[in-house]
Amino acid sequence: MKNHFFTAVLLLATAIAVHAQTDSQSILRRGDALVAQEKYELAIEEYAKVSTQDRDAYAKAIYNIGVCRYELWQTDEAIAFYKRSIELKEGNYPRASYALGVALEDQNKISEARLGYEQAVRASHGEFARATYRLGVLEAKAGEFEKAAAFFREAATRAGEHVPASHNNLGVMLARLGFIKDAEQEFLMALKAADGRYDDAAYNLSLCRTLSASVRRPYKLSII
Repeated sequence: MKNHFFTAVLLLATAIAVHAQTDSQSILRRGDALVAQEKYELAIEEYAKVSTQDRDAYAKAIYNIGVCRYELWQTDEAIAFYKRSIELKEGNYPRASYALGVALEDQNKISEARLGYEQAVRASHGEFARATYRLGVLEAKAGEFEKAAAFFREAATRAGEHVPASHNNLGVMLARLGFIKDAEQEFLMALKAADGRYDDAAYNLSLCRTLSASVRRPYKLSII
C-alpha cells in the first residue's frame, strides 16, 4: 500500500509538470503573437502568467518581458529582466546576453556591454555571431583595428544577416591597416553576400579602387 501511494504521488507530480509545460507554451505563443502586433503591454501581462515550475519557459518569459520593456523604451527595466533570465539559465542564454549587451551599449556602458557580448559568445561556443560582430564594432570605435578585424573575420564565417556588414567592416579595418587589395576583396564579398544591394560596401570599394594607387590609408570609409 505504501509503495502504491508513493507511485501515485510521483505520477501526479509528473502529470502536473507536463501540464505546466503545455500551458506555458500556449502562454508564450499568445505573448509572441501580441509582440508581433506591437502590443507590448498586453504581451507582458501574458508572459507574466508563465509558471515558475516550468523553468525553461519561465526564463524565456522573463527574457521576453525584457524585450517588451526595451521596445517600450524602458531600458533599465529591460536590463533587469535580461539579467534575471540569464541567472535562471545559469549563464547559458546567449540571446539574452546579447540583448543585455545591446541595451547596455545604448546606455553607453561600453565595458559592461562588452561583457554581455563576450558571455553570449562563450555560452554559444562562438555560434552567436551577432555578438562577435558587435565586439568588432566596439573595438573599431576604440581604434583597435587589428582586434576589430579579427572579430569581423570570425563573424563573417558564421551564417546570418550580419555577414555582409562583417565583410564590409573587415574591409574598412584592413584598409585602415594599409591592406588595400585585401580590403577590396572584402567589399566585393560584402556586395555578393548582399546580392549587390549594399551602398556602403559599393562606396568603400569605389573609394579603395580610386585611392589605392596613391593613398595607403583612406580615412573616410564607412563603417556601420
